Amino acid sequence: MKKSQKNAGTSGVNVPTIELDGETLTVDELVLAAESHARVKIFPEQETRVKASRDLLDSLVKSGRTIYGVTTAVGGFVNWLIPENLAEKLQNNILRGVSSNVGPDLDDIYVRAAMLCRINSMGRGISAISPENFKKYVDMYNAGIIPCVPEKGSLGASGDLGPLAYIALVATGAWRAKYQGEIMSGEEALKRAGLEAARLNYKEGLAMINGTSMMVGVAAPLLYGAKRLVKQFCLVSAISLEALKGKIMPYHPTVHKNKPHPGQIKVADAIWTTLADSKMVVQDEEVDRWLSSMRTGEPQGMDQQIEDAYSMRATPQILGPSLDAIWSADQTLQIEINSTNDNPLVIVEEGDAFHNAHFHGQYVSQAMDHLSIAIVNMCNLSDRRIDRYLDPYHSNGLPPFLCKEDPGLRHGLMGGQYCAASIMADMRSLCHPVSIQTLTTTGDFQDHVSMGLVAARRARDIVDNAYYIPAFELICACQAVDQRDEGAAALSSVTRSIYEMVRELVPYLDHDEVLGDYISAVSDLLREGRLLAALPNGDLVWND
Repeated sequence: MKKSQKNAGTSGVNVPTIELDGETLTVDELVLAAESHARVKIFPEQETRVKASRDLLDSLVKSGRTIYGVTTAVGGFVNWLIPENLAEKLQNNILRGVSSNVGPDLDDIYVRAAMLCRINSMGRGISAISPENFKKYVDMYNAGIIPCVPEKGSLGASGDLGPLAYIALVATGAWRAKYQGEIMSGEEALKRAGLEAARLNYKEGLAMINGTSMMVGVAAPLLYGAKRLVKQFCLVSAISLEALKGKIMPYHPTVHKNKPHPGQIKVADAIWTTLADSKMVVQDEEVDRWLSSMRTGEPQGMDQQIEDAYSMRATPQILGPSLDAIWSADQTLQIEINSTNDNPLVIVEEGDAFHNAHFHGQYVSQAMDHLSIAIVNMCNLSDRRIDRYLDPYHSNGLPPFLCKEDPGLRHGLMGGQYCAASIMADMRSLCHPVSIQTLTTTGDFQDHVSMGLVAARRARDIVDNAYYIPAFELICACQAVDQRDEGAAALSSVTRSIYEMVRELVPYLDHDEVLGDYISAVSDLLREGRLLAALPNGDLVWND
């Protein structure tokens, strides 16, 4: 069971509430809950599951079972047995021993998302945390305490041990946290929130840290933004097809039924539908009539061709794989969010504890590599169209650098390509796969690691850069539309709305101005997902 509702908080302001069932939380729901500071409500079935798992672990320990991280040490000291009376000391030492991260703290949205992931995972009742400490973790989240988590240093092997340990440390009254906008000790944050610190017994430190929740907490907001960006990029592609006088027939649905990759069909349908009422995009019969009228019976060169360049004609085949990769990453993250990514598993239905490697982050790491590749390829396509806009030999009649007035005296949009090319180089240099960068550690015990959080942070930097490239393409498109004889009135109803959004931020440039602020303003339009407001309600092409 999982639902969202509004409850009146102490200030009288409605606060969203989310109930987590450990099975059905989606990436989008996770991100929206973290953004809105939704409160987690523990429901009876969850309490029952958590208690049953803890009771089973208690009975296994009493029976004399040897269980990793419970009655043994961890990591490179796995071959050491630890007496039960030292359980609290062992668990606290585990938290401190792995807290070796460095660098700036992760943004609040990522930490909140990671905490929600951990709550969802522990609430499945297989991690054997005590009900009391599970509730204290939830209470810390609901109070708005945000632990400070340095972003660099996780291997993603036994999950994100270090990053999650900083959260767990705050739950025990240690380390540092942000509370009501102020950074203070974990002890002070709990005190101001009226909460008691958790006291750990066997397995409980591991239950809080031995999993993939931090890499997923970073990955999920990135994926949420990337899905929205790619949808908008279909709209950018549509207006560029118009402004560059591209041909629409390669987007016909019948064409793509014959190579039915899901993403390719989705992109082609989106652009075809968006341009249904365009009077600027070129129909094949127009080109055929013109070329036919010029035939002389002898071979001859023409200044128009029957097909467009790939960056205009092959958008479904180039962007489709990116869309498919993003859908695949979404499914991977949803499974990870709703899993018990922990070791050992204490499974009530089996009456036993199972040693395993569910903490390993390879799935998330590869998903983030795929996301990075998908976004860079999308921007590669945008970069090529930007070049076509600015090159008079490839723009179907536009002036050099979209500079119609005072060329030579002015630069037009030349400088914007400097920015776009530089950012493209930045993005491409970041796109080397991280998921293959395993390095052995811990006396060769952790001999294959995922680097999942590294891959997620790298994807974060790529996605953050990615908004600028289609933003400049949009500026070029609107400038080009105004330089066509038909003007904006010939655009489709959807792309005309997008044109108007851009024109509210960027005027037609018949004089040279600083372009950086304009590019940033349009990139913010994309970051906020505002282009999607141009779509007609209920247009099934744009449903996930």
